[in-house]
Amino acid sequence: MRMMARRTLAGGLAALALAGPATAVERVQVTGEMIDTWCYFSGVMGFPESVTGSAHHTCALWCAAGGIPVGLLADDGTVYMVLKWEGDAAVTGGDAILEVQSDRLVADGALHVRDGVNYLIVDRVVENLGLVNRSHEDFDVVPPFAIPEPQK
Repeated sequence: MRMMARRTLAGGLAALALAGPATAVERVQVTGEMIDTWCYFSGVMGFPESVTGSAHHTCALWCAAGGIPVGLLADDGTVYMVLKWEGDAAVTGGDAILEVQSDRLVADGALHVRDGVNYLIVDRVVENLGLVNRSHEDFDVVPPFAIPEPQK
């Protein structure tokens, strides 16, 4: 029994060592647009430019409300996966995140990088510039069924 416990412990420690060290937390300020990461990375709704801004706003709301991880697309093209939002533990589906989907904003937070993925814990929104990327003029609405039917 003791030998088995030692092997389990040794195996666990080896796995942790292979996983690599956690990176130090870096304080950052990021300016960019809140995005729906599923449509942005998967290409299911088209190329990245068509799934940002006002063209994709309704779908981005649906995805965030449904639990799809949200991201912050920085001006330099870097995507930060948002893990926490201004003290709200429920990033996806929460009212706070739905209010800023597709908005351009400046966020202060803690950056964690693991296996090439940028994770951001947003401590504070410094400035919310609103939905400024009027991409629907170039791409219409993506997906097209996101346009509500007029009430008769």
